[in-house]
Amino acid sequence: MNQDMGYQTGMPSFAGGNAPAAPKPIDQLPRLASQTTAENPWPVSVLSQKFHVAVEKWPAAWICGQITEINTRRAGSAYLTVRDDFEDVAISVSGWRDFARKAAAFRQGDRVVIHGKADIWIKQTRLSFIGDDIRKLGSGGGLKEQIDELRRKLKGEGLFDADRKIPLPEFPSCIGLICAPQARAEGDVITNVNLRWPSVRFKVVHAHVQGPQCPPDIVAAIRMLDADPDVDVIIVARGGGAFEDLIGFSDESVVRAAAACATPIMSAIGHEDDWTLIDLAVDLRASTPTDAAKKVVPDVNEQWQLVTGAIERMRMRIESRVSNEMRLVDGYANRPSLTRPLTMLEPHQRFIDEARRRMDIGLRRITDDASLTIEKLHASLTALSPQSTLDRGYAVVQTASGHVIDDPAAVSTGDPITVTLKHGPLNATVS
Repeated sequence: MNQDMGYQTGMPSFAGGNAPAAPKPIDQLPRLASQTTAENPWPVSVLSQKFHVAVEKWPAAWICGQITEINTRRAGSAYLTVRDDFEDVAISVSGWRDFARKAAAFRQGDRVVIHGKADIWIKQTRLSFIGDDIRKLGSGGGLKEQIDELRRKLKGEGLFDADRKIPLPEFPSCIGLICAPQARAEGDVITNVNLRWPSVRFKVVHAHVQGPQCPPDIVAAIRMLDADPDVDVIIVARGGGAFEDLIGFSDESVVRAAAACATPIMSAIGHEDDWTLIDLAVDLRASTPTDAAKKVVPDVNEQWQLVTGAIERMRMRIESRVSNEMRLVDGYANRPSLTRPLTMLEPHQRFIDEARRRMDIGLRRITDDASLTIEKLHASLTALSPQSTLDRGYAVVQTASGHVIDDPAAVSTGDPITVTLKHGPLNATVS
């Protein structure tokens, strides 16, 4: 690693790769930069100190820019990041006491002028600005206002409408991932997705995620993955950063490319509090790359529990259905109509027996009535018949031709006649 970092320079004090036992006294070091050599260089700490001494001589100044980050949570201190209004340049500003009290009234996006002095943080040789006064310039023209204006424009075109959102596939087989090369966001997404759904595949496209090259790279990556038929869902991921580091994802071309993407697309830019315009155009926004992994695929353990639960419910329902059917069959099998089939005929037999009984009674009654009538008629006929008259001692006299003689003048002497008595006829002759 030391060779990669350029430490093998051939200096005598570092021969054999051994570090010096102690720093050289200051009077043994070159006083001017022009006097340094490969055998007698300045330690980094000396260079940083000389920067600090040089910057300390700079006079105080007023600077202007837009607040992209501000932290005034610690009492008596304030830490800001101020970005140039036109160039992609920013500087850290800190201050205490009165400056911190004034800075507490400001918010991200405010344009300000700050009075103070430049300073070098020796531990990292980093330029900063120590402020002692801060004033507001107004909100117009700042980067945040430009982004807000673009947001209103694109919203008016309907690019952020809910009906444009495409639901993410529930079980994607291939995920397209757009991120920086060797970025932590890439590892976060792939690792967490594989933990949740190991069968998924990735197609990773590396792109610049900040700076002027960011928008065209992101647009090209989105279009390339959108044209790939194997990709089921696209994730645009980037780790956290300052406000100005994320502005590439609020570029109009990036937002339009995300809105026009036919493949479901998800953004995972920065941290939970970070928002960019691409978050409004994509189908789903994740607060972090790790959160994107949780949202893009289901948890295999949870799915297995769901499948197991569904199988158990199916088994219970089938067993319940079979038990109900068995009880129903048992009920049919135990019915008297099957155990004693003749019982089915008993009501009909009772009906027939009762009908026969009623019919017998009716016929007997009819017969009795008819017999009584006959007897009455027989008595009437008997009382009115000639035989009953004969039985009383009378006789019926008839001519030989059978005519009843009711007048003696109707016959002459010597005519044959028949006299019918009680016990039979008697032939006679008129004398």
